[in-house]
Amino acid sequence: MAVVSINNTEFDMQRALSENRLKGLWLMMEGFRWQYGGAMVALGVSAVARVGAYLLIAQFVDEVLPGDNILRLALLYGLGFILLSFVQGSSSYISGRWAAYTAESVAKRLRDYLFNHVQRMSFTYHDKMQTGELLQRCTSDVDAVRRFYVEQGAEIGRITLLFIVNFAAIMMINVPLAFASVVVIPFVLMLSTFFFKRISDRYEAFQNQEAVVSNRLQENLSAVRVVKAFARQQYEMEKFEVENYEQFHRGRVLTMMHSLFWPFSDALTSSQLLGGLVLGAFMVINDQITLGQYLAYAGMVRMIIFPIQNLGRLIVQTSTGLVSYDRVMDIVKEEREFLAEDATPPVSDLRGEIVFKNLTFEYETGMPVLRDINFKCEAGQTVALLGATGSGKTSLVNLLARFYDYTTGSITLDGIELREYPRRFLRENIGMVEQEPFLFSLTIRENITYSVGRDVSDSEVEAAARAAQIHDVIMNKFPDGYETLVGERGVTLSGGQKQRVALARTLLKNPRILVLDDATSSVDTGTEAHIRAALKRMMKGRTSFIIAHRIQTVMHADLILVLEHGRIVQTGTHVDLIAQDGVYKRTYEMQSRIDDELEKELASV
Repeated sequence: MAVVSINNTEFDMQRALSENRLKGLWLMMEGFRWQYGGAMVALGVSAVARVGAYLLIAQFVDEVLPGDNILRLALLYGLGFILLSFVQGSSSYISGRWAAYTAESVAKRLRDYLFNHVQRMSFTYHDKMQTGELLQRCTSDVDAVRRFYVEQGAEIGRITLLFIVNFAAIMMINVPLAFASVVVIPFVLMLSTFFFKRISDRYEAFQNQEAVVSNRLQENLSAVRVVKAFARQQYEMEKFEVENYEQFHRGRVLTMMHSLFWPFSDALTSSQLLGGLVLGAFMVINDQITLGQYLAYAGMVRMIIFPIQNLGRLIVQTSTGLVSYDRVMDIVKEEREFLAEDATPPVSDLRGEIVFKNLTFEYETGMPVLRDINFKCEAGQTVALLGATGSGKTSLVNLLARFYDYTTGSITLDGIELREYPRRFLRENIGMVEQEPFLFSLTIRENITYSVGRDVSDSEVEAAARAAQIHDVIMNKFPDGYETLVGERGVTLSGGQKQRVALARTLLKNPRILVLDDATSSVDTGTEAHIRAALKRMMKGRTSFIIAHRIQTVMHADLILVLEHGRIVQTGTHVDLIAQDGVYKRTYEMQSRIDDELEKELASV
């Protein structure tokens, strides 16, 4: 169940998935409604205090000024006016504070939920969703929802209360004057409704383009080394300029729609205010209302007209909050990857026997990347996968950890269908070293211990680093040793160093099944030999899968699978395959010839 907690308040975010967006926003306030309700009550008190001050002025003008003992009564009325002003100011402060608390609390809970939710999304979702788009929705759109609570929602409540209280007070003065003072309000609301849909559409287009710009920026910064290595800065700037201009254009259209709303709104409300004041003045001349009542009316009618004018603006701006709510809910609607943390796995300890039978896998319907895969890996064996780029090697091993589920066929682990194992159990027992390892902006030690959810001793960390042939490098080349901070994505380490730190991270995990996806591609020949020796000890008794392009890396495997266009075209040991005409033999001969030629060239230097 998708439950998040803040300040001991739990909330199932799925409940906010309502066809009615306002209802969904109301549901998201669960646990904080009394603060928000209190903010509205405080606004009501503030409105009543303001009207009380106007009525006090009216009474003072009509009853005190014409009489005697003006000074004493003026002091009393002055104290009353100060008291009402204090009540109004303190109520406004309390209202703003509680509304802000509610908005920030809901926004924090929403951000916590989205981060948690995105962590549990499937690989398929991340494949189709751009990083910049996710960042945009989890930051900018969440902030727009926050502003809805603290600005738009609270302001709508304030305007509504001001209208009710001030309109009721004007009716106490003169009923016809009260109704004459709100004639324009239906027209303002119709104008706001007219602009609401149009601004909503343009704001959504603007947010979508902002996500494109964010993604472009994120991608460029992540690939800064590649950009500089190929001197493609000008090319990247031109691409960014195109996307940025499109955002500028959409923002200009959005601003234009806002700009068109204000002149019409101003003209209507200003005409209403002027008409009301003129009508009130004629009523004073005709003794229909007193001068004090007119002065009070002049203040209260402003508290009707200007808030109504602001209400029109808020209705238009509310569209932005609702659009952002929809964009956030699009993420919430996505189903999580079911890890089944508390489920009991079919076995307590894995032996590692794996059987693929008539397996087909496709990322997109009708476009299989693996077809008719059949082989058996005995427990403790090493299986090597060889093939050209795009032949399906990485896709095959990704199925083992259930990053994706196979389309048809079967995979059994220790005789039990793979789908019966909880994903968390599989991933805790499978260690993977990828071709392009990722390191966090942490210390080397923290990167190595990232694979285990427990406290790890220094001796364990060093043992894993020694096995990965990185311990001496850490101690001799980095002044702070294991406490050295690596840059973003491990940028301060060389490719080989990053790969060996990633290998140490997997070795520390001590997995039952080991997957090495071209794990020695970024190291020199001497280091590779040391790593292979360490891996040979590591893989002893474990089921291991090795993906490689160099036959020297896979020739000692118990079983070699040669893939081509998503199919297994050859299978056997190195001795078996070298005796057959096929892809493996041709690859072996070509690599051997290249190695011989390279040795001759080096010898002649």
